Amino acid sequence: MSQTPPAGEKLQKILASRGMGSRREIERWIEDGRVAVNGKTATLGDRALPDDRIEVDKKNVDLKAQTHRVLIYNKPEGEVATRKDPEGRPTVFDRLPRIDNQRWINVGRLDINTSGLMLFTTDGELANKLMHPSSNIDREYLVRLFGEVTDEIVQRLLSGVELEDGPARFSDVVENEEDSGQNRWYTVCLMEGRNREVRRLWESQGIKVNRLKRVRFGPVFLPSYLRTGQWVDMDVAETKSLYRQCGLRTPELNMRQPRERVKSKRQEQKLRSGGRSANRH
Repeated sequence: MSQTPPAGEKLQKILASRGMGSRREIERWIEDGRVAVNGKTATLGDRALPDDRIEVDKKNVDLKAQTHRVLIYNKPEGEVATRKDPEGRPTVFDRLPRIDNQRWINVGRLDINTSGLMLFTTDGELANKLMHPSSNIDREYLVRLFGEVTDEIVQRLLSGVELEDGPARFSDVVENEEDSGQNRWYTVCLMEGRNREVRRLWESQGIKVNRLKRVRFGPVFLPSYLRTGQWVDMDVAETKSLYRQCGLRTPELNMRQPRERVKSKRQEQKLRSGGRSANRH
């Protein structure tokens, strides 16, 4: 005899879809006792219905459907991928546009010495899907290496090596044949985003990484005109494609407030008039 499925949706899914944060972050809030449903402190696994009253830090949450945005950001070296840094270093959130009643959620991270493409969204469900290993979304990087890269090293990195946190491998390694000398540029791809994984893979073979830049995340490429430290809203077609790849229904999209639209348009025109592509080092 089949059981009736529990009523409502999980709290972390509801709050993530309202732009409160990523599912993982909200799960920590629940564990810390910061979330309540109808006046009762919630626990992991709790669900809620549309007419329930949900509070975070004793403040009511508006459960009406939110509009969402996705940003492409070209991260410079020297910024940390956290909301606040105890050492006072600049963060990737410092340059993002301000939004009301929502928060930007970073899709994965880049370490302080890595530059390039980062995605930010107000949709916690989308962020969760993009970061989850089951989505099989690949990442592409440009990497400058110091040392002799032999065919045997490349084959080992493609087959897989054992790192301190488990096996890892590149799905593709391509050399820039125009380079010469000891510092050579390569394009590499991998299917996950563990901490410093690209660097650690090369270092396991005695190869030093001098520069590292992410240029693609799944179907999203870093625009050639987007300079470091600049952001741009992903257009509607790209955003819908991203939702489809994650198996999610596309929500209502925020087409930006007039002031932000003008700012972004001027920014893009300024960037496009800048001349050379930012993708070359």
